[in-house]
Amino acid sequence: MTVQASDPAVATSEPPPGDPAGGIARARRSRLTFLRNGKAVTGLVILGIFAVLAVIGPWIAPYDPSGMSNDILQPPSWKHLLGTTQTGEDIASQLLVGTRGVLVVGFVAGFFATVISVLVGVTAGFLGGLGDELLSLLSNVFLVIPGLPLIIIITSFLPDASDVIIAVVISVTAWAWGARVLRAQTLSLRRRDYVEAARATGESTWRIIVFEILPNLTAIIASGFVGTVIFAVLSEITLSFIGVANISNWNWGTVLFWAQNNQALAQNAWWWFVPAGLCIALLGTALSLINFGIDEFVNPRLRTAGRSTGGRVRMRTGFTPVVRTEQKGDRA
Repeated sequence: MTVQASDPAVATSEPPPGDPAGGIARARRSRLTFLRNGKAVTGLVILGIFAVLAVIGPWIAPYDPSGMSNDILQPPSWKHLLGTTQTGEDIASQLLVGTRGVLVVGFVAGFFATVISVLVGVTAGFLGGLGDELLSLLSNVFLVIPGLPLIIIITSFLPDASDVIIAVVISVTAWAWGARVLRAQTLSLRRRDYVEAARATGESTWRIIVFEILPNLTAIIASGFVGTVIFAVLSEITLSFIGVANISNWNWGTVLFWAQNNQALAQNAWWWFVPAGLCIALLGTALSLINFGIDEFVNPRLRTAGRSTGGRVRMRTGFTPVVRTEQKGDRA
């Protein structure tokens, strides 16, 4: 059996001399590997729809979400596409207006938690020594603190728990796990040859971290960000559902709070809680699909190993060179 490169320009990790365009093209194809993942594309499309609704939702809502009418507890109709509550409020308008609050909390909390986890995890893993021990101790303390009960206690003492404040509180309690993962990855990267070469050339510590370490952690950071967004969205909806958050601010959890308080299930008013539940499920599914796509992009073992046709096997693993295996019968 012999192993040959199906394309010499692809089989090498470095572009051939005098062929910078080929190297640039391969780099672009590598960046587009993630977008060729069906799970990731499906999740991005669903998330994009929710993002558009979050921006234009208050403008296209047909009614005031808090406006009462004489159409009391009406099922879905052309006048009220998702029905009304027992006080005549339009449920479709409540969901459209509430989409913005859910996404704001999710992405603001994900951003701040990711920033903290990168600062703590990468710094601890790269510097080592006493600094590593202190930062690891801090991460371990926050890791064992129950997040949701702490969020409930903090928000209950705040006079006005707005969406941004809730997002900040969630981010403070959600960064520890990401920091632990990034520390472990940084420990495995800091002794690589290219990092040692950067040290030997006199590069400063911050330049090594920014230009040598962080680019290799991009996919892991993105996966941690998506996971934190999922946690933040569910936490925001939970806080609203149990009445801890400000129930005057509409989001999907607020819709479920009023449906539960007014016994919508006992009155068979399925249109009051099913659409909100479906929105939560769809958003969670979209974020999970994106996270699965990132995991497959990072870990070649999770991707499809290849296609077997006769005696030839093509291995396509993103950054891994494409090879072709030929058996003796094929060469004959």
